[in-house]
Amino acid sequence: MAMPTTLQDHGKCPVTKEDLTMDDIVPVKTNKVVKPRPLQAASIPGLLGIFQNEWDALMLSNFALEQQLHTARQELSHALYQHDAACRVIARLKKERDEARALLAQAERQIPASVAGAAPAAVVSNGKSAMEDEIDPDGKKIRPGINPVMIDELTECNTILSAQRKKRQVPPTLAPIDALKGYTQISSHPLHKTNKPGILSMDVHPSKDIVATGGIDTNAVLFDRASGQILCTLTGHSKKITTLKFVPRDQLFVTGSADKTVRIWQENENGSYNCVHTLKDHTAEVEAVTVHATQKYFVSASKDNSWCFYDMSTGSCLTQVGEASGQEGYTSAAFHPDGLILGTGTTDAIVKIWDVKTQSNVAKFEGHVGPVTAMSFSENGYFLATAAHDGVKLWDLRKLRNFRTFSPYDSDTPTNTVEFDFSGNYLAIGGSDIRVYQVANVKSEWNLIKTLPDLSGTGKVTSVEFGADAKYIAVGSMDRNLRIFGLPGDAQMEESNTAAE
Repeated sequence: MAMPTTLQDHGKCPVTKEDLTMDDIVPVKTNKVVKPRPLQAASIPGLLGIFQNEWDALMLSNFALEQQLHTARQELSHALYQHDAACRVIARLKKERDEARALLAQAERQIPASVAGAAPAAVVSNGKSAMEDEIDPDGKKIRPGINPVMIDELTECNTILSAQRKKRQVPPTLAPIDALKGYTQISSHPLHKTNKPGILSMDVHPSKDIVATGGIDTNAVLFDRASGQILCTLTGHSKKITTLKFVPRDQLFVTGSADKTVRIWQENENGSYNCVHTLKDHTAEVEAVTVHATQKYFVSASKDNSWCFYDMSTGSCLTQVGEASGQEGYTSAAFHPDGLILGTGTTDAIVKIWDVKTQSNVAKFEGHVGPVTAMSFSENGYFLATAAHDGVKLWDLRKLRNFRTFSPYDSDTPTNTVEFDFSGNYLAIGGSDIRVYQVANVKSEWNLIKTLPDLSGTGKVTSVEFGADAKYIAVGSMDRNLRIFGLPGDAQMEESNTAAE
């Protein structure tokens, strides 16, 4: 009754304030019958069933909310992890940027000194003689060649080493077979960058307990195994380092890279190394460097289908053998222990033997499948081991024939490296694991002594080197770690020596 009273008193709608009379009002009639309760609510069991259904619906809704909360927490955790990783990457990049700026500033300071101290006519900044820049009518660079004095020096070295080899006995300090059977990993050292893992090359210093590794991260690292410390990191190459060698005679170090250059490094008094020559004679990736027994010369082999013979002291290329053309290229190279023979492996599975004095190809071994990725001459001077996709082949240099083949892996797993120890008593093969064999003769069986697992998890061992007297084995794989295998007791001795120091 409130509505008619309001209209009589004011004559306006209480809501819109517009003029309104009783004639404008429409009466609304509603059903006064109350809707009966459902049948389920007519009894106590029915009410309990309704309550149970409502409770179940409430619990399902609560469970869905908890799931959404858990998902939101996971997404938040992932976002926080990504943020933390991004901060770490930024910090590392800033550090590398600062290091690059420091190296650039150091190089800028050294340039005036190097220019002022350079010889006026004989040698240019990259270690090549002026004569090498002259071009013959055929468009080839003129090389000085290996002169008769050098040939006499190589021949004399060959005579001396051949005579010594015949008298050489197995050193009493050589690790016995039973010791190698007990080898296991005694240490692992992360030497290269995390963002570019992979050790592609390795060498062990013949007189010092130093291991050098070259990686995909463009760095060469010199590692003191006794102390477990990195001595220095050599930077300068712009692409991965594919090969490296120590030259103990003048404290030199040689590296080859996919950037088509070879660098010669000189050790300083403080133990660091400076690049004294950058050699740019190749037009494709440098795959191998090998040092002559005199330690005055070395050879580099490249995928440009040529190898260069260098003078170590001047960095000059005395001769370049091969045409820098065609699809064939060199993927490995090694000097014979006596120094008058050079072995090279090619991309088309051929092993070539060269006479260093005449630079002529005197033998050719065929039978491999895939590029010949590694080779090693035995210290006895008679055997050559070569590695390719199909395994390892052993060649008798006296009869120029293959007398044994190891195929340790399946057809999808290549053999990446092969190495004789310095005594010539053991042979190591690397692929998906490391296998060590006892060296015998042509007719006798070469027994498998030990199989060492690839603990990198990559399934690709790229380099294997024996330590002095085969007391340990250094292994590089496609991760960033250098791994040392030896007797467990040696690891404890190393730790105690390090603690004493």
